Amino acid sequence: QVQLVESGGGLVQPGGSLRLSCAPSGSIFSSILYMGWYRQAPGKERELVATITSGGSTNYPASVKGRFTISRDGAKNAVYLQMNSLKPEDTAVYYCHAYTNWANNWWGQGTQVTVSS
Repeated sequence: QVQLVESGGGLVQPGGSLRLSCAPSGSIFSSILYMGWYRQAPGKERELVATITSGGSTNYPASVKGRFTISRDGAKNAVYLQMNSLKPEDTAVYYCHAYTNWANNWWGQGTQVTVSS
């Protein structure tokens, strides 16, 4: 099982920005069809934040559209999440996800994002 490694979380004030990064910890021998970010706040279910396909198509829920931007580096199998205009309700553990051509679901360990003054 491949492990995805996330970085870039932290504490930021409302209105601030953070950039999350995610990449596999080692070599992979599958093709990644799409990658994405999910988040889970205390007491809530995990929810989709953004996805991007191998062709570059993106998808966002209304709660983050216009504030968050997902991008990927296909050569590195890396995915990024630029988060702007952060709000306290964006506070959560953010998880990276990848889905491969072998129907594998890979997850990262999660990185904490806290938006507070």
